[in-house]
Amino acid sequence: MPEAPSMEELLRNEPTNWGKWGEQDEIGALNYLTAQEVLRGVAHIRTGSVFTLQRLIGDPNGDPVWPGRSPAQRTMILDESSWDSEGAPAFPGGLHYADDKLDAFLQGSTQYDALGHVWYGGKIWNGYDARTTVGGLDKASVAPIAERGVVGRGVLLDMARFRGKENLDKGETFTHEDLEACAKQQGVTIDKHDVLVIRTNFLKLFFDQGEEFYEGFCEPGLAYSPELVRWFQEREIPNLVTDTIANEVTYDPGSGVALPLHCALMRNLGVVFTEICDLEKLAASCAEDGQYTFLYTAAPLKVNRATGSPVNPVVIK
Repeated sequence: MPEAPSMEELLRNEPTNWGKWGEQDEIGALNYLTAQEVLRGVAHIRTGSVFTLQRLIGDPNGDPVWPGRSPAQRTMILDESSWDSEGAPAFPGGLHYADDKLDAFLQGSTQYDALGHVWYGGKIWNGYDARTTVGGLDKASVAPIAERGVVGRGVLLDMARFRGKENLDKGETFTHEDLEACAKQQGVTIDKHDVLVIRTNFLKLFFDQGEEFYEGFCEPGLAYSPELVRWFQEREIPNLVTDTIANEVTYDPGSGVALPLHCALMRNLGVVFTEICDLEKLAASCAEDGQYTFLYTAAPLKVNRATGSPVNPVVIK
């Protein structure tokens, strides 16, 4: 393959939403999720069934993370053995308790990306200078997203079932047209302002293969095209949610560029990304009752100046 073009060259004609919600905006396309959109999502609650989408932190079988990141490490600080020797905490009445701490990448589990997480050309979301990321994100961190919260109509697009597979394969791609075809087969439409929840079940391979999973690492996912970017802009999609580590095919098969949709959608359009979700119970329920729309809710942790944050999205059908 020829040398990959620069991100500036690849995306030179792509639209942006910079300034659409003001010069100080830090939540991007989440602005589409008005009170009316919240109520539209509530209208899709049928049975009151609740599904949580976070993957377990500290899974005995391992935690899938982006290459180069390490899984979270939980350390026990106090437990009953702490009172086996002198010097243990002493409380009136003899109270004992357990305490622990977590050492983790903020994007090392099910998580929301801050809009300032990726950039090119020296500018992050909304045109802020990339130097505002030095030492922490002064602009477009995850904190404004966490402060606001995310609530709206969600739609599950089960690409694995649509293609008749248990899971999508390494490097397998799909387009916005595939998403539309999947929705049609499921008997739903993708409407303006929908939160898109896409199932690939690719992380099944992480648990099946262990360390071999990272050999020739290239996840399946959406592939960049100008048409796909325009589709996201016209649909005014606020939030892209998937069960993969990075929400798009790792290396664009056409250009070889790594993660161009992070830039074309997140950095340019303000589409918020949610990654590493566990969609298996939700997908099984949707396949059983045929209801693929629901109320989607999420609120990442409020971490000052952070590039991302753990989250446990809650879906109510």
